[in-house]
Amino acid sequence: MNKKEIDPIWKMMGLLFKPHPWHGIPIGDKAPEIVTAYIEIVPTDTVKYEIDKQTGYLKVDRPQRFSNVCPSMYGLIPQTFCAEKVAQLCAEKTGLKEIIGDGDPLDICVLSEKTITHGNILVEARPIGGFRMIDGDEADDKIIAVMKNDAIYGGINDISEAPEGIIERLRHYFLTYKDIPGEKKAKTQITHIYGREEAYEVIKCSITDYDLRFGTIEEMLTEILRG
Repeated sequence: MNKKEIDPIWKMMGLLFKPHPWHGIPIGDKAPEIVTAYIEIVPTDTVKYEIDKQTGYLKVDRPQRFSNVCPSMYGLIPQTFCAEKVAQLCAEKTGLKEIIGDGDPLDICVLSEKTITHGNILVEARPIGGFRMIDGDEADDKIIAVMKNDAIYGGINDISEAPEGIIERLRHYFLTYKDIPGEKKAKTQITHIYGREEAYEVIKCSITDYDLRFGTIEEMLTEILRG
């Protein structure tokens, strides 16, 4: 994708203030092949953290009810949004009707052989595939990626090359992490596990959704700051 020229006023603001992880951090000029990932939780976390969309700080979403933990780094891709385009792609691929976007940034899991001990960090990641997950009637795709230049996972180019065990562990996590004891009906379903090219397609749709929803934010704030 074409590299977006950053207005000098925003370069100055970046030196003075911490950027918002969703809106203030670029996705990367090589997206969708290489993306910036903002990590919210890591495999050692027993509490699910997620970004507070208003402030940009991490907040406690909920303690994990069971012993299952996310087996990879997990977070979001900045300057993405899951709305009409993502939902449309999901509907086309599944044949399901009345699918909507979940209204959140696009989720990403990043595989690495390194033990990363905390979230609230940025990682360069190479998407290799994803899960087409549906939460109720909402498209809630999970992009699967490898950390750029990782010693073990860095050579994987497509999800078909990834160890089957780690993909199954991720799949199990997302199919069970919202379960409530006593409820028989699952809250989530994964209809497809797709490869790299389809992951690129999902990312592109989420970028378009973001531009349609938030594309004027920078221009509006620039005008305000310039008076």
